[in-house]
Amino acid sequence: MLRNAIAALVALLTIAVLPATAQARIQCVAFARANSDVQLSGNARDWWGHADGVYDRGVAPRAGAVLAFAANRSMPMGHVAVVSKVIDARHVLINHANWSRPGMVERGVMAVDVSDAGDWSQVRVWFAPTGSLGLRPSPAHGFIYPATVTASAERQSSAG
Repeated sequence: MLRNAIAALVALLTIAVLPATAQARIQCVAFARANSDVQLSGNARDWWGHADGVYDRGVAPRAGAVLAFAANRSMPMGHVAVVSKVIDARHVLINHANWSRPGMVERGVMAVDVSDAGDWSQVRVWFAPTGSLGLRPSPAHGFIYPATVTASAERQSSAG
């Protein structure tokens, strides 16, 4: 009887501990906050709305900006990634976490605007398990620009 009670207690503790262990892996929001000057809270799906009136937002990629993905069926919490380099208007390299595998951090991976309008509303992102861009596009809102990126861009445009 005692052995069964101990076994049940161990099983219960194991179930209680597993979600905490899974959550201990880095998520995209924590990664983006730690690796950019965009300091928002909430789920990734909420960052675009939370940025309204706090940060400038737009559809032009800039290094240091956060690419905000919309929630969808396969990505109910949305996703955020930090732009590390702009290749051209439709290709960027991003740093992010929790995309290819749970908790995995990826740096310098390709994200491509595949929208018809060229507005970053549909994005394909490098997916490590296939070694290629994702097979289907993910919906995105656009870019959230930290104040330092906006101020730097304004200085560059007024100088040129």
